[in-house]
Amino acid sequence: MEKDSGHFGGVNIIERRSGAILHLNGYVSIYYAYYTDEITNNGMVQIPVMAPRNKQLGLNMAMGSLQYTSKNVRGNFALHYGDIPLAIWPSDLNMVQEANAGVRVTKGLWLDAGIFRSHIGVESIEPRENISSTTSLVNNYEPYYFTGAKLTYALNSKLSFQVNAFNSFNTLTETNKDKLLGFSCVFEPTDDVSLTYNFLTGDETPDTETKKHRRFYNNIYATLKFNKLTIAAEVNYGWQENSMLKDSSGTARVSSDLIIAKYQVLKKAAVYIRQEFLSDPEGVLTGSLNFGKNVSGTTGGVEYKPFKTVALSLEGRMLQAENKVFAENGRRTNKRYECILCLDVSF
Repeated sequence: MEKDSGHFGGVNIIERRSGAILHLNGYVSIYYAYYTDEITNNGMVQIPVMAPRNKQLGLNMAMGSLQYTSKNVRGNFALHYGDIPLAIWPSDLNMVQEANAGVRVTKGLWLDAGIFRSHIGVESIEPRENISSTTSLVNNYEPYYFTGAKLTYALNSKLSFQVNAFNSFNTLTETNKDKLLGFSCVFEPTDDVSLTYNFLTGDETPDTETKKHRRFYNNIYATLKFNKLTIAAEVNYGWQENSMLKDSSGTARVSSDLIIAKYQVLKKAAVYIRQEFLSDPEGVLTGSLNFGKNVSGTTGGVEYKPFKTVALSLEGRMLQAENKVFAENGRRTNKRYECILCLDVSF
């Protein structure tokens, strides 16, 4: 039930007797970024994910991975290093992107356990896997990783289901005795159409606190391809009990959505545009960064792929919040402008 990685490059080593395949993959992403926002934290801009260092060259990610697949056993192991894992991965397991293994229970049914990349949202932490090179605020405040187990069943080539149990919403180690439970469904009627629904529920409240804050999160995204045009859209809605700022017994709501379109102008060149919107007035996901009632963003970019395993993108984005959470030229502002140049190479 993981999102299609879209990996390009790598090499397959095949063991002919068992039909087992070991896929070796490498990836490097380098960037230069410019932000008008002057607020920094540990040398990174606010809301750091992709290209988090301002006015300098940086390494998004250098990654090496192994993927093993056979009739009855499979596994993934990936190590990464760079600004993306430094910005969003836990310090105790900073270099481990994935480490999981699975066994086939019966035809179409697999049990996998370990550390997983998130299956929530249409965007990925690897720039090469996205329609744009960066991620939106929508996906920024969704989980990046999980530790736990999942049971996946493929009913047929078009429809699959998953139930899962993870430690928590966005930490690899457990925060309390409660577990994050989830359900997913993927429907792919054709190679050009994909629709995914994900549901998560859990409580991150420390065991020492009596008032609990159970969270419910619904995530829906779709991808459509029409010849030279690719469109992806995502809608999210969640709520958390006992979490309103003015009424601690009230239920807080959060919603977000995005739409992104990419058009292949030439064989090796494409243009794309993205619109995003996030509303989290009670800080359920955004925490102490108080955007106000909502924040929106508009992104535009161009991509050039001289080879299948090489991509160069240039994009700009404007974020606009209700509150003045950014700073420019020594004054507070509700807008941030960004410009990011990104080079991705896979092998």
